[in-house]
Amino acid sequence: MLADRRADAGARWSLVVPLKSLDRAKSRLATAAGELLRPRLALAFAQDTVAAALACPAVRDVVVVTDDARAARELAALGARVVPDVPGRGLNAALVHGAGAVRAARPPAAVAAVNADLPALRPAELDRVLRAAREFPRAFLADAAGIGTTLLSAAPGVELAPAFGGESRSRHLASGAVELAVGGVESVRRDVDTGADLLAALALGVGDYTLRTSGASRT
Repeated sequence: MLADRRADAGARWSLVVPLKSLDRAKSRLATAAGELLRPRLALAFAQDTVAAALACPAVRDVVVVTDDARAARELAALGARVVPDVPGRGLNAALVHGAGAVRAARPPAAVAAVNADLPALRPAELDRVLRAAREFPRAFLADAAGIGTTLLSAAPGVELAPAFGGESRSRHLASGAVELAVGGVESVRRDVDTGADLLAALALGVGDYTLRTSGASRT
Protein backbone atom coordinates (compact mmCIF):
# COMPACT_ATOMS: atom_id res chain seq x y z
CA MET A 1 0.00 0.00 0.00
CA LEU A 2 2.78 2.43 0.91
CA ALA A 3 4.61 1.59 -2.31
CA ASP A 4 1.43 2.25 -4.27
CA ARG A 5 1.02 5.66 -2.66
CA ARG A 6 4.63 6.54 -3.40
CA ALA A 7 4.23 5.46 -7.03
CA ASP A 8 1.09 7.53 -7.37
CA ALA A 9 2.78 10.59 -5.84
CA GLY A 10 5.67 10.21 -8.24
CA ALA A 11 3.23 10.21 -11.16
CA ARG A 12 1.68 13.55 -10.22
CA TRP A 13 2.26 16.55 -12.45
CA SER A 14 3.85 19.95 -12.10
CA LEU A 15 1.79 22.45 -14.07
CA VAL A 16 3.29 25.53 -15.69
CA VAL A 17 0.87 28.41 -16.20
CA PRO A 18 2.05 31.45 -18.20
CA LEU A 19 0.45 34.84 -17.64
CA LYS A 20 1.10 38.11 -19.44
CA SER A 21 1.22 41.37 -17.53
CA LEU A 22 -2.39 42.24 -16.77
CA ASP A 23 -2.21 45.53 -18.65
CA ARG A 24 -1.62 43.52 -21.86
CA ALA A 25 -3.56 40.33 -21.18
CA LYS A 26 -6.77 39.34 -22.97
CA SER A 27 -6.75 42.28 -25.40
CA ARG A 28 -9.50 40.67 -27.51
CA LEU A 29 -11.88 40.90 -24.55
CA ALA A 30 -11.73 44.69 -24.51
CA THR A 31 -14.55 45.05 -27.04
CA ALA A 32 -16.95 42.96 -24.98
CA ALA A 33 -15.78 43.82 -21.45
CA GLY A 34 -14.18 47.26 -21.73
CA GLU A 35 -10.66 48.31 -20.85
CA LEU A 36 -11.32 48.65 -17.12
CA LEU A 37 -12.76 45.17 -16.68
CA ARG A 38 -10.43 43.35 -19.10
CA PRO A 39 -7.34 43.13 -16.80
CA ARG A 40 -9.52 42.20 -13.83
CA LEU A 41 -11.04 39.37 -15.83
CA ALA A 42 -7.60 38.18 -16.94
CA LEU A 43 -6.56 37.91 -13.29
CA ALA A 44 -9.83 36.22 -12.30
CA PHE A 45 -9.41 33.64 -15.08
CA ALA A 46 -5.91 32.86 -13.82
CA GLN A 47 -7.08 32.63 -10.21
CA ASP A 48 -9.82 30.16 -11.09
CA THR A 49 -7.41 28.17 -13.27
CA VAL A 50 -4.77 27.93 -10.56
CA ALA A 51 -7.27 27.19 -7.77
CA ALA A 52 -8.82 24.35 -9.77
CA ALA A 53 -5.43 22.97 -10.77
CA LEU A 54 -4.22 22.89 -7.17
CA ALA A 55 -7.39 21.00 -6.20
CA CYS A 56 -6.74 18.32 -8.84
CA PRO A 57 -5.54 14.96 -7.43
CA ALA A 58 -3.10 14.46 -10.32
CA VAL A 59 -1.35 17.80 -9.71
CA ARG A 60 1.66 18.06 -7.42
CA ASP A 61 2.26 21.79 -7.76
CA VAL A 62 1.66 24.81 -9.99
CA VAL A 63 4.32 27.20 -11.27
CA VAL A 64 3.12 30.53 -12.67
CA VAL A 65 5.42 32.42 -15.00
CA THR A 66 4.62 36.13 -14.88
CA ASP A 67 6.17 39.56 -14.44
CA ASP A 68 2.95 41.11 -13.17
CA ALA A 69 3.38 42.05 -9.51
CA ARG A 70 -0.31 41.97 -8.62
CA ALA A 71 -0.92 38.64 -10.34
CA ALA A 72 2.18 37.21 -8.65
CA ARG A 73 0.85 38.18 -5.21
CA GLU A 74 -2.65 36.90 -5.80
CA LEU A 75 -1.61 33.58 -7.34
CA ALA A 76 1.07 32.95 -4.74
CA ALA A 77 -1.60 33.46 -2.09
CA LEU A 78 -3.51 30.56 -3.64
CA GLY A 79 -0.46 28.31 -3.28
CA ALA A 80 1.26 28.65 -6.64
CA ARG A 81 5.00 29.13 -6.98
CA VAL A 82 5.68 32.23 -9.06
CA VAL A 83 8.78 32.69 -11.20
CA PRO A 84 9.55 35.83 -13.23
CA ASP A 85 9.43 35.71 -17.00
CA VAL A 86 13.18 36.14 -17.34
CA PRO A 87 13.33 35.38 -21.08
CA GLY A 88 10.66 37.97 -21.87
CA ARG A 89 10.32 36.52 -25.36
CA GLY A 90 6.70 35.48 -25.41
CA LEU A 91 4.51 32.57 -24.44
CA ASN A 92 6.58 29.58 -25.54
CA ALA A 93 9.83 30.92 -24.11
CA ALA A 94 8.02 31.52 -20.81
CA LEU A 95 6.79 27.92 -20.79
CA VAL A 96 10.27 26.53 -21.47
CA HIS A 97 11.58 28.72 -18.66
CA GLY A 98 8.86 27.54 -16.27
CA ALA A 99 9.46 23.87 -17.09
CA GLY A 100 13.17 24.45 -16.53
CA ALA A 101 12.48 25.97 -13.13
CA VAL A 102 10.45 22.92 -12.16
CA ARG A 103 13.10 20.46 -13.28
CA ALA A 104 15.98 22.42 -11.78
CA ALA A 105 14.46 21.61 -8.39
CA ARG A 106 13.06 18.17 -9.31
CA PRO A 107 14.73 16.72 -12.42
CA PRO A 108 12.38 13.73 -12.86
CA ALA A 109 9.24 15.89 -12.86
CA ALA A 110 6.40 15.24 -15.26
CA VAL A 111 5.45 18.69 -16.57
CA ALA A 112 2.35 20.05 -18.24
CA ALA A 113 1.72 23.53 -19.63
CA VAL A 114 -1.81 24.82 -19.06
CA ASN A 115 -3.43 28.01 -20.30
CA ALA A 116 -4.16 30.69 -17.69
CA ASP A 117 -7.59 31.40 -19.16
CA LEU A 118 -9.65 28.36 -18.14
CA PRO A 119 -12.13 29.93 -15.70
CA ALA A 120 -14.53 26.97 -15.87
CA LEU A 121 -11.80 24.42 -15.12
CA ARG A 122 -12.95 21.48 -13.02
CA PRO A 123 -10.39 19.50 -11.01
CA ALA A 124 -11.98 16.13 -11.86
CA GLU A 125 -11.87 16.83 -15.60
CA LEU A 126 -8.26 18.01 -15.43
CA ASP A 127 -7.46 14.83 -13.51
CA ARG A 128 -8.88 12.71 -16.33
CA VAL A 129 -6.82 14.55 -18.93
CA LEU A 130 -3.58 14.26 -16.96
CA ARG A 131 -4.13 10.57 -16.24
CA ALA A 132 -4.62 9.97 -19.96
CA ALA A 133 -1.46 11.95 -20.71
CA ARG A 134 0.62 9.58 -18.58
CA GLU A 135 0.49 7.06 -21.42
CA PHE A 136 2.57 9.19 -23.80
CA PRO A 137 5.96 10.96 -23.82
CA ARG A 138 4.27 14.16 -25.03
CA ALA A 139 0.55 14.79 -25.40
CA PHE A 140 -1.83 17.69 -25.81
CA LEU A 141 -5.48 18.65 -25.57
CA ALA A 142 -7.03 20.78 -28.29
CA ASP A 143 -9.16 23.76 -27.37
CA ALA A 144 -12.93 23.91 -27.82
CA ALA A 145 -12.53 25.29 -31.35
CA GLY A 146 -10.23 22.44 -32.37
CA ILE A 147 -7.60 24.91 -33.56
CA GLY A 148 -5.48 25.78 -30.54
CA THR A 149 -4.17 23.96 -27.48
CA THR A 150 -5.08 24.29 -23.82
CA LEU A 151 -2.72 21.68 -22.34
CA LEU A 152 0.61 20.15 -23.38
CA SER A 153 2.33 17.47 -21.32
CA ALA A 154 5.83 16.04 -21.18
CA ALA A 155 6.78 12.88 -19.29
CA PRO A 156 9.86 12.76 -17.06
CA GLY A 157 13.00 13.21 -19.14
CA VAL A 158 11.10 14.56 -22.15
CA GLU A 159 11.32 18.18 -23.27
CA LEU A 160 8.07 20.11 -23.30
CA ALA A 161 8.77 21.76 -26.68
CA PRO A 162 5.73 24.06 -26.64
CA ALA A 163 4.30 25.59 -29.82
CA PHE A 164 1.35 27.54 -28.43
CA GLY A 165 -0.36 30.42 -30.20
CA GLY A 166 -2.80 30.52 -33.10
CA GLU A 167 -3.15 27.16 -34.87
CA SER A 168 -1.10 25.31 -32.28
CA ARG A 169 -3.04 22.04 -32.60
CA SER A 170 -1.48 21.37 -36.00
CA ARG A 171 1.99 22.39 -34.81
CA HIS A 172 1.83 20.13 -31.77
CA LEU A 173 0.68 17.25 -33.95
CA ALA A 174 3.56 17.90 -36.37
CA SER A 175 5.99 17.94 -33.45
CA GLY A 176 5.07 14.36 -32.55
CA ALA A 177 2.85 15.07 -29.57
CA VAL A 178 -0.20 12.80 -29.29
CA GLU A 179 -3.61 14.42 -29.32
CA LEU A 180 -5.61 13.22 -26.34
CA ALA A 181 -9.06 11.84 -27.14
CA VAL A 182 -10.74 12.33 -23.77
CA GLY A 183 -14.46 12.99 -23.72
CA GLY A 184 -16.40 14.99 -21.19
CA VAL A 185 -13.62 17.44 -20.38
CA GLU A 186 -15.13 20.62 -21.84
CA SER A 187 -13.89 22.73 -18.93
CA VAL A 188 -10.28 21.91 -19.82
CA ARG A 189 -10.87 22.86 -23.45
CA ARG A 190 -12.74 26.12 -22.83
CA ASP A 191 -10.19 28.91 -22.94
CA VAL A 192 -11.45 32.48 -23.09
CA ASP A 193 -10.23 35.05 -25.61
CA THR A 194 -13.43 36.76 -26.73
CA GLY A 195 -16.80 37.80 -25.38
CA ALA A 196 -18.38 34.75 -27.00
CA ASP A 197 -15.83 32.52 -25.28
CA LEU A 198 -16.67 34.11 -21.93
CA LEU A 199 -20.38 33.47 -22.45
CA ALA A 200 -19.61 29.83 -23.25
CA ALA A 201 -17.49 29.52 -20.10
CA LEU A 202 -20.23 31.11 -18.00
CA ALA A 203 -22.68 28.58 -19.42
CA LEU A 204 -20.37 25.76 -18.33
CA GLY A 205 -20.03 27.29 -14.88
CA VAL A 206 -17.00 29.39 -13.95
CA GLY A 207 -15.11 29.62 -10.68
CA ASP A 208 -15.83 32.11 -7.94
CA TYR A 209 -13.24 34.69 -9.01
CA THR A 210 -14.59 34.99 -12.53
CA LEU A 211 -18.17 34.84 -11.31
CA ARG A 212 -17.65 37.81 -8.98
CA THR A 213 -15.57 39.82 -11.43
CA SER A 214 -17.93 39.31 -14.36
CA GLY A 215 -20.96 40.23 -12.29
CA ALA A 216 -22.73 37.04 -13.32
CA SER A 217 -24.82 35.01 -10.92
CA ARG A 218 -25.10 31.29 -10.34
CA THR A 219 -28.30 29.62 -11.46
